[in-house]
Amino acid sequence: MASSEPKAVNPKAYPLADPQLTGTILNLLQQATNYKQIKKGANEATKSLNRGISEFIVMAADTEPLEIVLHLPLLCEDKNVPYVFVTSGAALGRACGLERPVVACAVTTNEGSQLKPQITTLQRNIEKLLI
Repeated sequence: MASSEPKAVNPKAYPLADPQLTGTILNLLQQATNYKQIKKGANEATKSLNRGISEFIVMAADTEPLEIVLHLPLLCEDKNVPYVFVTSGAALGRACGLERPVVACAVTTNEGSQLKPQITTLQRNIEKLLI
């Protein structure tokens, strides 16, 4: 199953972060993990969106099948929450402090958080991708 060449990214995985933005996102996710401001997995991300506590959603473009996360962009648009895809679920998992790949995660709101300025900047950058 694991082939040496990277497989083509599913075109449904839109918007896809470029390598530089991906680095910024993964870095922020690591910090959010330390502040316990993260929900890992498609189900947790969905719940955080429904509860209105999501700052933004990050999904893995290499999810198989991708359809298991494709309800999230629709929900994000309903709730006006920025969302973005990164190429690797394994990298997403590591950023969330797990050994396993993660298909989706949500950064949650926390009023007194020191991450607020970085989160706001990242939300703007993600929104630029959608234009």
